[in-house]
Amino acid sequence: MPYTLFYKTMSSCFGKQFLRIKISLRVCFSSFFVVSLQHFAQHANKNKNKMEEKDIKKQASEGMVIKPIAHFHSPLKTKFGVPKQSGLASSLKGFITFTKEWRDPEALRGIDGFSYLWLIWGFSANPHKATGTTVRPPVLGGNKRMGIWATRSPFRPNNLGLSSVKIESIDLEAATGPVIRVSGADLMDGTPIYDIKPYVPYADAHPEAKSGFTGAEKIKRLKVLMPQELRNELGADLCEALEEVLALDPRPQYHKDSDRVYGLKFERHDVKFMVKGDKIIVL
Repeated sequence: MPYTLFYKTMSSCFGKQFLRIKISLRVCFSSFFVVSLQHFAQHANKNKNKMEEKDIKKQASEGMVIKPIAHFHSPLKTKFGVPKQSGLASSLKGFITFTKEWRDPEALRGIDGFSYLWLIWGFSANPHKATGTTVRPPVLGGNKRMGIWATRSPFRPNNLGLSSVKIESIDLEAATGPVIRVSGADLMDGTPIYDIKPYVPYADAHPEAKSGFTGAEKIKRLKVLMPQELRNELGADLCEALEEVLALDPRPQYHKDSDRVYGLKFERHDVKFMVKGDKIIVL
């Protein structure tokens, strides 16, 4: 029987009583549907929470996979000559470019309100990981061992570095995407960067902190003698940066041969130098 005919027949026979039954059935089915949906949502949320807890436990036990979000560009083309710490060569400038996935300028919104950044990066030129619990810090001459967690040695289980750099300028309209120009970095050209965070003075600065065996008095700077011809080729800014890099004595601590000639790749130049006493002589 067609629905319309059935409705007319039942209405004529039972009148208002049929209408009440119809309304009651509708209310009953609606309530059942709502309760079912609520039960389904609760069950789904419980399953979601269980899956999230499982993922958190798995990540905590197995670790996570990270990939670069940016790369660093520097005049220093190899790891030889890279300052031992950030900030030691304040005139050494470089810039950061982002991978395709993170080139949206929106990701840098608000960054111009900060003076310094923390860079978390990888020791890409150091394929060797820690094989023991102690290392020989260069600042101690390479002869004394310290616990790996008491040093900033590149020989680490996870090969990650941490540097504080000064923001010089930000270009949001560069052809290759946003560019952050910085100074004072201790990263070589092409270094992968895994994360960038703002340096916050009230939380990150601790002037009264102890520095263990790495006090500032350990930093010795040599006098750099550079030919005027090379100075002219480099220009004022690059010349100042190279002088700072060389003054920190890039040689391994155990090298004391005053007759040995060293080579350092800086921009397009292969800089040759020797160390005589407290002087670095650029050839």
